Amino acid sequence: MENLHSEAEEIMKGTSTEDDNIIINPAFEDGLNNWSGRGCKIVLHDSMGDGKIFPKSGKFFASATERTQSWNGIQQEITTRVQRKLAYEVTALVRIFGNNVTTSDVRATLYVQTPDFREQYIGIANVQVTDKDWAEMQGKFLLNGSPSKVVVYLEGPPSGTDILLNTLVIKHAPKTPPSTPPDFEDGAFGINIIENSDLAKGTNGWFPLGNCTLSVGTGSPRIIPPMARDSLGPHESLSGHYILVTNRTQTWMGPAQMITEKLKLFLTYQVSAWVRIGSGSSGPQNVNIALSVDNQWVNGGQVEVADGKWHEIGGSFRIEKVPSKVMVYIQGPASGIDLMIAGLQIFPVDRQARFRYLRRQTDKIRKRDIILKFSGLDSNECLRAMVKVTQIQNDFPIGSCINRSNIENEDFVDFFLNHFNWAVFGNELKWYWTESQKGNFNYKDADDMLDFCQKNNINTRGHCIFWEVDGTVQQWIKSLNKSDLMTVVQNRLTGLLTRYKGKFKHYDVNNEMLHGSFYQDRLGKDIRANMFKTSHQLDSSATLFVNDYHVEDGCDTRSSPEKYIQQIIDLQGQGAPVGGIGIQGHIDSPVGPIVCSALDKLGTLGLPIWFTELDVSSTNEYVRADDLEVMLREAMAHPSIEGIMLWGFWELFMSRDNSHLVNAEGGINEAGKRFLALKKEWLSHSHGLVDEQGYFTFRGFNGKYKVEVVTLAKEISKTFVVVDNGDSPLVVSIDL
Repeated sequence: MENLHSEAEEIMKGTSTEDDNIIINPAFEDGLNNWSGRGCKIVLHDSMGDGKIFPKSGKFFASATERTQSWNGIQQEITTRVQRKLAYEVTALVRIFGNNVTTSDVRATLYVQTPDFREQYIGIANVQVTDKDWAEMQGKFLLNGSPSKVVVYLEGPPSGTDILLNTLVIKHAPKTPPSTPPDFEDGAFGINIIENSDLAKGTNGWFPLGNCTLSVGTGSPRIIPPMARDSLGPHESLSGHYILVTNRTQTWMGPAQMITEKLKLFLTYQVSAWVRIGSGSSGPQNVNIALSVDNQWVNGGQVEVADGKWHEIGGSFRIEKVPSKVMVYIQGPASGIDLMIAGLQIFPVDRQARFRYLRRQTDKIRKRDIILKFSGLDSNECLRAMVKVTQIQNDFPIGSCINRSNIENEDFVDFFLNHFNWAVFGNELKWYWTESQKGNFNYKDADDMLDFCQKNNINTRGHCIFWEVDGTVQQWIKSLNKSDLMTVVQNRLTGLLTRYKGKFKHYDVNNEMLHGSFYQDRLGKDIRANMFKTSHQLDSSATLFVNDYHVEDGCDTRSSPEKYIQQIIDLQGQGAPVGGIGIQGHIDSPVGPIVCSALDKLGTLGLPIWFTELDVSSTNEYVRADDLEVMLREAMAHPSIEGIMLWGFWELFMSRDNSHLVNAEGGINEAGKRFLALKKEWLSHSHGLVDEQGYFTFRGFNGKYKVEVVTLAKEISKTFVVVDNGDSPLVVSIDL
C-alpha cells in the first residue's frame, strides 16, 4: 500500500470545485445570515471607532461584542459542507477593538461532536492581532471521523474586547508541490568555513562583539574535539593557540566573524571548539556558540563550564532561506569573566560517509548467524534442496504517537498497522486530559486507543503519569495546599496504574524533570523517587522511564548527558526503580557523532535507552528524509538503543511543522519513502543450497521469517521466529 488514496478525493472531484468556500455569506454581504454569537452578541458594521475602522475587503465586517469569556466569539455551523479525510485551508481577516487591549491572540477553533456525543475542540488557525490594523490568519485542518456536528468559531482575546471579522474562507487545500532535492555536489564536506581558525595571523578575520578585548594565547589542546574527529576522520592537529577575551562587561560579548557568503542553503553544518573560562566565576557558566541570522539567534551548541579545564563544545545548524547577514559569535559567561576559545570549526557534514559506517555497525549488533537445521530430508534430497529465506517482519520496536481521532481514519490506520509495532498516546493519558477538572475523569479516549492497540497486537508506552513542567499542570492542582496535593498525586498513581495494570509496557513516570520542578518544589525532593517506587508497587510489570528533551543535540545545558546521568544516579540512590532512559528526540539538523556521543555517555548506566518522541523538521522533504535517516541509523547502530518511537507521521497531526512523512490526504512524501526504504533494508533475505548435513546458514535480524524449500520431489513452506539476541549462532530446527 505504497500510495494511499482517499475516496473522499473522488467525492470532492465529483461534487465541488477546488476553490469552493464552505463558509456561507463569508463577507457579510447578506448581513449576519448564517452567523451567530458563541456566548455573546454579534453586530454588523460598515465602519466603527468614530470612523477609524473600515473593512479591508468588501463593504462590511462583523464584531463579536459583550464577550465575558475568552471562548466567546462569532460562529458558523459547517456540518453538512465539510467532508472527512479532506484537507481544508482557512484564511480570515481579523482584528480587535476596545477594553484598552492593544494586542492579543485570535484563534479559529472547530467544535466537533461525534455521533456518540464525544466533544472535541480543534485549533485550526491563530494569529497575533492588534487594534490598529487587520491581520490575516491562516491555517489548515482535516477531520478523521464522521462528525454529527461541526462549528467553526473565533475566540481568544480577554473578555470585554471585541473580535472583528472581515472575511472567512475555508476551502479544500491545494496539494503542496513536492520539494526538489538540494544540490550538494560542491558541498566541500569537512572544510572549515572559519577564517584564521588557527590564529596564525593573530586575530585577523575576527572582531570583538561589544567593547571587549581580543588577544591570542598559547597552550590550548592540539587534539580535535572527539565529536568533530568522528565526523572529519583523519585530520591535522590544532595549533595550540586560542583567543583570549578580556574586559567583557555583558554576557553576549566575545569574538565574532561574518560568514554570510560561506554558507550553502540546506547543508547541515557541524560546530566544534574547545572553550574555557578564566577565574572569578561564582558558579558554572554557560558558553554558547551562537549565530545571528538576520538578527535572529540560532543555537550552534552550548556547554556548561565550571573549572579551569578546556571543554568540548559541539552543535549543529542549517539555513533554509537566503539570509542577508550571518555572524557567528561566542558568548555566555557573566560579565567580568574571561573567555577562551580554541580551534573553532564550522564545516558541512558528509552524512553519506557516516551512513556507510552505520550500515556495517548495524549488521554487527542487530544481526546474528542463524543455522537452519532441516530434518525429514533423505541424503539425496539434501544435495539438491534449494532454500529461500524471506523475513516478513523485523521485531525491533519502531512505534509512533497516535491520537484518538486518528484511529477513525482508515488510511491512517492502514499505514500505522503496516509500518509500526508500538504506540504511544499523544495526550490522552496525560493527567490534564484524564482529569482536567478535579474529580471529573475521562478515560474513555485512552480506553478506546488501548482497545485498538490490543486488538492489533501493538505494544504501548504509558505517557505520562506526571509532567514536572509548571505550564502543563492544571489550574485546580496548582491551587491545592501541600497536603491536598500529596493526596491527589497518590490518587493519580492509584487510579491510573490500577485501572491499566499490565496493559502498558512502559511508563514515563514524571516527564521532563530536567526542565521543570513543579512537584519537587511543592512536595520535597523525595517525591520523584516516591513516584517511581509507588508506580512499581502498583504495576511491577511496567518498565519505568525518565524522559527528557535536548539530551542528544548539544544545544541545552540543562539537559546535557552528564546532568541526565547524575539525575538518574540520584534517583537510584533514593531507591527509585528506574528501568529505562527516554530521549525524546525533537531534534533539528542532527549530526550523527553528536547524537552518538550522548548515547555513548548514557550507555554507561547499562539501562535500555529509547528514542521516545522522535521528529525532525525541514521545509525540504529530501533534507527531512536525511535528518530522519541520521536518527534512525544512529539508533539502529547503537547497542544501548532498544526502541524508537516517532512523535507522529501524518500531516496536521504532528506537534511540529514540516515534520510529517505522510501528507494530510495520504500521499507519502520523500521523508516517508526514506522511512519505508530503511524498514525494507532492515529485513534479512537469503537463498542457496542445503549442505550435506541438512544445514543452511545465513545472517539475519530478529523477527518472523518464511522459509521455502524446493527439492526434486516436493515444495515446502514454513515460518519461524528469531527472538533472542546472542553472539553465538542460533540453531533453528525445521522438520520437513
